Amino acid sequence: MPRILTTTLAALLLLGFSTASPAAFPLFDSQGEEVPTIAPMLEKVTPGVVNIATSGTVRLQQNPLFNDPFFRHFFDLPDVPRERQTQSLGSGVVVDAEHGYILTNNHVIANADEITVTLRNGETHKAKLIGTDPETDVAVIQIKARKLVAIPRADSDKVRVGDFVVAIGNPFGLGQTVTSGIVSAKGRSGLGIEGYEDFIQTDASINPGNSGGALVNLRGQLIGINTAILSQSGGNIGIGFAIPINMAWGVMQQLVRFGKVQRGRLGASAQDLTPELAQAFNIAYRRGAIITTVEPGSAAQKAGLRPGDIVTRVNGKPIRNATDLRNAIGLLRVGEKVRLTVLRDGKTLQLTATVARPALSQIDGKELHPYLAGAVLAEIPENSPLYGKIEGVMVTEVAPGSPAWRSGLRKGDIIVSANRKPVANLEQFRQVVENSRSLLLNIQRGNGALFLFLR
Repeated sequence: MPRILTTTLAALLLLGFSTASPAAFPLFDSQGEEVPTIAPMLEKVTPGVVNIATSGTVRLQQNPLFNDPFFRHFFDLPDVPRERQTQSLGSGVVVDAEHGYILTNNHVIANADEITVTLRNGETHKAKLIGTDPETDVAVIQIKARKLVAIPRADSDKVRVGDFVVAIGNPFGLGQTVTSGIVSAKGRSGLGIEGYEDFIQTDASINPGNSGGALVNLRGQLIGINTAILSQSGGNIGIGFAIPINMAWGVMQQLVRFGKVQRGRLGASAQDLTPELAQAFNIAYRRGAIITTVEPGSAAQKAGLRPGDIVTRVNGKPIRNATDLRNAIGLLRVGEKVRLTVLRDGKTLQLTATVARPALSQIDGKELHPYLAGAVLAEIPENSPLYGKIEGVMVTEVAPGSPAWRSGLRKGDIIVSANRKPVANLEQFRQVVENSRSLLLNIQRGNGALFLFLR
């Protein structure tokens, strides 16, 4: 079933979409007559849109009392399933034929144990999950198939409101559905669909199962990945959204290289530059992000950024508001250099910062190492009786049956060393375990201690 997100006025349906407004340009048909058609373009593009079917399991939340044999026997409770099977259907876009990489939405393949891709010619292939980024709702999968057709990319930054576009999906494996429309707006954000939003909006009609499909221009170039619609009833009202391909492609590069997005930060907070604030600052600018706070020792402070500075460009790209600034920085890799164009006291300055790794307070174990999947790791909290008495990383949660559980980790364990190296905090722990094939953990558990060898 489609996922529905409730907003104040409407529901955002993560289904993908196709558009309904007519768009055409004159070409010659098979009889040599000039007629309005986009058929020749579609013949080249549609083989690059695939159907994605998934199956998986989701662990059901239960009251801990139901796990107590005495409680169950006393009340004569029947066995309750702890997991349920899930299925999902969506679309994907072949973007690299040589390596078999396919872009789709994270919500299409979420919780999938098995992913099956069906090509336009009916071939089916088991897909490998390369990586996902829930913050942008982007996922990359890979198949091994011959003669794949990839859709070429356009520069989505150059898309204009009013451009004709075509939405293509492959719902339920029935084959491509194609409809057309125009770009209604750019840079849509604040919708609450994803953590990082910079949507292309188009007058899109819904075809269930089209999430992850292609939004292309009339040249057959990929400009976006279809993601959601805005609707009160579930039906189309002409408001659909696609992730710009420039954003999706940048996320894909990190997923292919690292298996995850190494999202960085500057260590500064910002707010929108409004006309009222522009007047108060006595400047003519009406767009930008005003820096409100700069953390001591952060990348922003080292670059010379100050509260009151107005960021107008990042790496040459205009910044319209605080959301633009957050997106621009959040999609850069840790360690990258970033050029900031800043307005300060009426003067334009050029600052260079190095994107830093976010400070960690808690992290899902699977982001550090496959053997830690199912565990949640955190700094020792100040309210813990061990705070200040021992240095290490606390295990705050362990899912029963997970790899971390099977390895022997339990809630409340304190990891004091990894691979014979002391770890005083999460950052040190990350540096030790990220590229290790096996893990030797020294654990303090209650009044005792033990070693766990994970391999």
